[in-house]
Amino acid sequence: MTATNQRVDLAGIVVDLLTQTDAVAKIIGHARQAKHLPDAELSPLSVVSANLDHLVQFGHGSRWQGVLGDSLHPSRPLRYVPEAPSPFDAPPMLWLNLIDGAPLVMRTKQLTGKLWPRLAGSDLIGPILDDAEVHGLRVGFLGGQPKIQAQLAAQLAEQRPNLHVSGFWAPERNEIENESLSMQLVAAIRESNTDILVVGLGKPRQELWMASYGSLTGASVLLAFGAVVDFLAGTVQRAPQWLATSGLEWAWRLSLEPRRLAQRYLVDDPPGLLTLQRQSKLISSTQGSPLRQKPARRFPRLQPPGEGKFVAVKAPVDVSVIAVTYNNADSVEQLISSLRVEASGLRLRIVIADNGSVDSTVKQLEKHDDVIVIPTGSNLGYAGGINAARPYTGDCEAVLILNPDLYVSPGSIQRLLNRMWLSQAGIVVPRLLEEDGTTYTSLRREPTVLRATGDALFGERVSRRPGWGSEIEYNLESYAHPHQIDWATGAALLIDSTLAKELGPWDEQFFLYSEETDYFKRARQAGARIWYEPESSMTHQMGGSGASVQLETLMAVNRIRYARKQQPVRTATMFQGAVIGHEILRSWKPQRGGVLRAVAAERSWSSLLTATGGTQPHDGFPFGTVIIPAHNEAAVITQTLEPLQPLAERGLIQVIVSCNGCTDDTAQIARRFSGVQVIEISTPSKVAALNAAEDIAKGYPRLYLDADIIITASALRMVFEHLSEPEVLSARPAFTYDTAGASGIVRAFYRARRRLPGTNDALWGAGAYGLSRIGRARFNQFPSVVADDLFIDQQFTAQEKTVLPTIPVQVKTPRTIGSLLAILRRNYRGQQELLRQEQAASTTRSTLGQLARSISGPVSAWDALVYVGMVAVARGSKKPAATGAGAVWERDDSSRQAA
Repeated sequence: MTATNQRVDLAGIVVDLLTQTDAVAKIIGHARQAKHLPDAELSPLSVVSANLDHLVQFGHGSRWQGVLGDSLHPSRPLRYVPEAPSPFDAPPMLWLNLIDGAPLVMRTKQLTGKLWPRLAGSDLIGPILDDAEVHGLRVGFLGGQPKIQAQLAAQLAEQRPNLHVSGFWAPERNEIENESLSMQLVAAIRESNTDILVVGLGKPRQELWMASYGSLTGASVLLAFGAVVDFLAGTVQRAPQWLATSGLEWAWRLSLEPRRLAQRYLVDDPPGLLTLQRQSKLISSTQGSPLRQKPARRFPRLQPPGEGKFVAVKAPVDVSVIAVTYNNADSVEQLISSLRVEASGLRLRIVIADNGSVDSTVKQLEKHDDVIVIPTGSNLGYAGGINAARPYTGDCEAVLILNPDLYVSPGSIQRLLNRMWLSQAGIVVPRLLEEDGTTYTSLRREPTVLRATGDALFGERVSRRPGWGSEIEYNLESYAHPHQIDWATGAALLIDSTLAKELGPWDEQFFLYSEETDYFKRARQAGARIWYEPESSMTHQMGGSGASVQLETLMAVNRIRYARKQQPVRTATMFQGAVIGHEILRSWKPQRGGVLRAVAAERSWSSLLTATGGTQPHDGFPFGTVIIPAHNEAAVITQTLEPLQPLAERGLIQVIVSCNGCTDDTAQIARRFSGVQVIEISTPSKVAALNAAEDIAKGYPRLYLDADIIITASALRMVFEHLSEPEVLSARPAFTYDTAGASGIVRAFYRARRRLPGTNDALWGAGAYGLSRIGRARFNQFPSVVADDLFIDQQFTAQEKTVLPTIPVQVKTPRTIGSLLAILRRNYRGQQELLRQEQAASTTRSTLGQLARSISGPVSAWDALVYVGMVAVARGSKKPAATGAGAVWERDDSSRQAA
């Protein structure tokens, strides 16, 4: 189907521009050619009349985008049916999209300068049947009510006595959505030796059925012609010609069937007019993309160990399964039992990270000697648990993340793998079932302000509202067919192992909820396709994380955190307003009032559930050196060293506390920690302390950590793993500001600073930054400057710096205005020092621009005003600078308190 006719791309649908005569000739010619060729030598052809509704259903940004092919892109069967030939062995489907609908005709004229005819299925069917009658082609009709089909059969016998009608099939909707029943229907059609199959199941079911089963029916041509059976039988009257010519046939049909068509014509389709105008173009090339080939396996097909056994960590497997448990003694056995059934046909490795369960979960897991159990020692959250298990996945085709309260239906993992290979998907999610067997609405759209507002106003009511008005996919038809999605709830997802490695760790800033939203977003940003596979099903007990005001609050707050991470400041602020509005409308419920109070009071967010420290698995921990310059840090050094001691004691990392000019017990306290090296110099200088520690540092990567910053073992592992990758230069952990006990002015200042992109992307400001060997080679010794972290930040471009999604380190802010001004004066002197040495560029103008763009309401405006005022006062201060830049410690002691 790559002949030289002209084509246009209309909102993502490649349409062939043909006259009616040429279209009919192409359809009949294909059927005749197939009839005279041996079986399977010519691929079947699916013909679609593309109107505005088709663009909305299958075009850019639609639910079914990428499911169908076109004349430049033949397609494999959409479904991987066990009893049918593999989609890679079945004949590919050719596609012919024809222009239908006044808006498409008008847009095509704008693009080509020529008025092309509208080719509706109802206009084409007459000439097609005429030619089929002449050439002895067998025509079958799929779709419509049996009564209407009987009327059509009588009319055809009377009006077209020489037409060979191969059969009529009138399946119920559940039949065409069921794989087994559809295969019975396929067998009946194939047995009838149909040449042309008229498919009138309604959009999008007819196209989806054709994409799934059309190549198995034996028909050489399939026509997705909607209501043509009704038109031919005379049960639905066509619009007068003058209405059709003027582009008002939709109004005619709406007047005949208002209840069925009002949603489509008045709500769903109008936004498609804008998409049609904005995302349409001429297609100059006639070269199509190659047909997807069966992907080569990364490892030779190996036999499972047998008897439902799992595979050890070092051997290659088909799938490595990760589950995170937290007091799941009542459900984890069911998960493992269902996985053993899957292991009879696949090589599986099972890795379970236990987040500090206090019930019998770990004891139950220890009964299974072929399950790899990783005790994290504390509740790291869902993302943290996954990250703890990631190093144990080993060589595999894919990584499967599962909730511990799932039951995996037999064959479901193989179905996920099949979909990954067939659709070249980066991530595949299954159908989730409630315990009563009903489908759970697990599919989601990317969060937006409009969708958050729609969900706030309507919740689960008005479930048929358009996609731009709901984040949740309520349309049950979406759960009956495989297709691309934005994301899904994180209970089960299969990730291609190459993509999993590329994306790296999950974002531990989300303790629970929204971590999967973020992961799916990152996958899409990396160019990966995410698919839903309905034939893979898993039963979810739901509520495995429990339900409480605290968890509901965390869910709402993490939605806001996600918006702040992924969206511009003003958009994120509007999104936050929608989330607060959602809680206001439900605050009358006893269990929701507390949620509203907590969500609206951002100061309380720090008290929500977050990851805790603990004894974590250290197998394979990447070696690196942690350098901690310390000057009179007796009050805080213990809390900094506690999470690092187990690693240092075993020699997994090197920890150096570089005491400089200390007059307190910092050195003595640090020496109590086994494995920690302590050095002392007399000069109270951070730079001197850094250089002294580097003289005895054993290797790379290196993390430079302020003495009052607590970093968890999991966060340190993520930093060192990232810095150990080839070509990586610098990185730092995520951080948050701890403003507890600070004055209102100080809190406003740091709220404004947190909104600045420059703060969130820089190496400075977190009290921790890391360098790889090649990154450290950018300079010799640390120069004698006040702002060492700013100096380091200036050594690297934006692309060479990475902020990792770790459990955030807590940066304690000054408590008083005076302390804040002292810090700002020091920062300003450090900036000026580097400017004079031409080691930094001024950022004043860009900071002011970012600050202005961060204003989205009265609160942010006040914060920005405070920020500007405090910086102006600090810069205008006449207080003399300390002598010997970089030689003397200057810091805020108001925040130097043990946690």
